[in-house]
Amino acid sequence: MELTEQQVQRYSRHIILQEVGGKGQLKLNSAKVLLIGAGGLGSPAALYLAAAGIGTIGLVDGDVVDLSNLQRQILHSTASLGQPKVESGRNTLAAINPEITIKTYHQLVDADNILPLIKEYDIVLDGSDNFATRFLVNDACFFAKRTLISASMFRFEGQLTTIKPHAGYPCYRCLYPEPPPAGLVPNCQEAGVLGVLAGTMGVLQASEAIKEILGIGETIADRLLIYDALDMKFRKVGRPKDPACRLCGPTPSITDLSTDYTVTCTI
Repeated sequence: MELTEQQVQRYSRHIILQEVGGKGQLKLNSAKVLLIGAGGLGSPAALYLAAAGIGTIGLVDGDVVDLSNLQRQILHSTASLGQPKVESGRNTLAAINPEITIKTYHQLVDADNILPLIKEYDIVLDGSDNFATRFLVNDACFFAKRTLISASMFRFEGQLTTIKPHAGYPCYRCLYPEPPPAGLVPNCQEAGVLGVLAGTMGVLQASEAIKEILGIGETIADRLLIYDALDMKFRKVGRPKDPACRLCGPTPSITDLSTDYTVTCTI
């Protein structure tokens, strides 16, 4: 398989990078990335993955575009109000890069449908808006042995980590063993979120996905990146494996997706 003349021109700024080159671009063109959520985090991530030439992008979201989304969800526009987010997203991504394949899933993920879905892709980006889905996605990626890149945001702060316990690194439950009780953490409707923060964190997710596909750079699978937009500070903290983890520990009590993944809050 070789790049066409048009692809060489489109991806020329990648190809001249020694760490990418033509072989690396072909890896990107062959990669399959699934985005859980086509909202604040999924929007910038999807845009840059499409521009980078990721061969197959999957968009999963059961919601429709609402006016309150447009402050941060740049995949959508005023003209797409009322449309399923995955359809609006597909139109935007196809306009950026008509060469790629975009698969849409206008649905919510649950314990019954998530594993077959994830197994079709190489990497999963979690931009979901509730704790229950985050734990479900983490557990499903663990069982499917898929690399997960997780980001979250709240008010003016964002967090990012790569999760790949199949490569010996900690899982999401090593950091957060259980979802918080309902009502303990206010959601974005109650506390707000800086719109541009979604762009920062979503682009970082896309960057980490590209690094994973190409096998370049340094992984953050053993660390948590924390970004404070008000103070413009990035810091990394260690994220060690939990020897008592219920999922990836030596004596796990979670062995399938029969765990109760009741939604505890929504953003």
